[in-house]
Amino acid sequence: MFLSFFPKPKWFFASFAVWALVCILGWYLYAQHWGPTLSLGALVGLHFPQALAAHADAAAKAAFHNAAKDAQDFWSYQYMFLAYVIFIGAWMFRAGTKWAKWSVLGSALIVFITWFQVQVSVMLNKWYGGFYDLIQRALSKPESITINSYYNELATVAVIIMVAVMVAVFNRFFVSHYVFRWRTAMNDYYTHHWQRLRHIEGASQRIQEDTMRFASTVENLGVSFLGSVMTLLAFLPILWNLSGHVKVLPLIGEVPQALVFVAIIWSVFGTGLLALVGIRLPGLEFKNQRVEAAYRKELVYGEDAHHRAEPQSLKELFAAVRRNYFRIYFNYLYFNVVRYSYLNVGQFIPFIALAPSIVAGALTFGIMQRILNAFNQVENSFQYLVNSWTTIVELQSIYKRLRSFEAELNNEPLPEIDQQYLASVEPVD
Repeated sequence: MFLSFFPKPKWFFASFAVWALVCILGWYLYAQHWGPTLSLGALVGLHFPQALAAHADAAAKAAFHNAAKDAQDFWSYQYMFLAYVIFIGAWMFRAGTKWAKWSVLGSALIVFITWFQVQVSVMLNKWYGGFYDLIQRALSKPESITINSYYNELATVAVIIMVAVMVAVFNRFFVSHYVFRWRTAMNDYYTHHWQRLRHIEGASQRIQEDTMRFASTVENLGVSFLGSVMTLLAFLPILWNLSGHVKVLPLIGEVPQALVFVAIIWSVFGTGLLALVGIRLPGLEFKNQRVEAAYRKELVYGEDAHHRAEPQSLKELFAAVRRNYFRIYFNYLYFNVVRYSYLNVGQFIPFIALAPSIVAGALTFGIMQRILNAFNQVENSFQYLVNSWTTIVELQSIYKRLRSFEAELNNEPLPEIDQQYLASVEPVD
């Protein structure tokens, strides 16, 4: 599943995780302070400004802040580019597979685009604060703002959204090709060993359908996971700083950085709860694919052999399909009761946490919107398993089916459920 596409998959993914952690820690502990010495921003006019005089006025301070921010942003991009070059260069040198350009370079591009989309969310969060404060001024004091200033704010966000849309469209286009290349790699690998795999139940479906579903599902879950981690890294400091405006929680009282702890506790509670009530779903989904494949396979055999696909045998096979679907429906019934209840109640958790601060008038409308947005971003990042649970269940069932191929090719015993099938199936004349 992975070996056909990625170079040394275990080492590749492990090295990515370690290198990403090293680079992130290196940036926050050391590298962010090296900009004035190592940044190439001066070549394009982005200098780190000289220290301000003690008596500098507000305009000078604002100019200093903007110049320092632009220079630091350029240095962060330069640092990231260097980290990318080192990682990609090392793996391209050692890859030795024909799919390295797609698996290594393609994966790196997807990671970068995911990071860029998170940065767009950060820019929108900042924009919301200023825009809603502008609305608050206009509503509390008529004619205090001009129509031009209002439209200028909308024009600013229009540029951000336009760039975000273009990147999202390109990302979808690229990912579609990326997933198909991964499917092609798996397809070539499995069809090369077809004679060893053809006896496994549903072998044709596993190669024709499951490879595509596996590649696309893993890619979607992987990108979602990366997005959650990057969103957490970007918005947790924002929520931490914004929590300074919230001093008191209902029923609890004063809690430092209260919103961060509320987001973490609520998300961990939901993840554990959904994992508990959905524990049976992966096995049911896998069994569902097996009974569907058995029914379909009998129909296919009936096209060539007159003694196959008889009404009684088809009735029994379809009865197994029906029983398993009804089990899935019942299990999803209580799973969805818990899931949707949790998600709907979760929409009001930040409003409950903010109640004392709102009543006390400690927040502006803009700050409240920034807090709500940052809280939701952090909460959704922690709720990765909650939001992805049904997809993870589907992936587990696909993985179990393809794992039978891996077991056969590695001369390992087939999974028990496949052994049961082979023991019960009769040979075709």
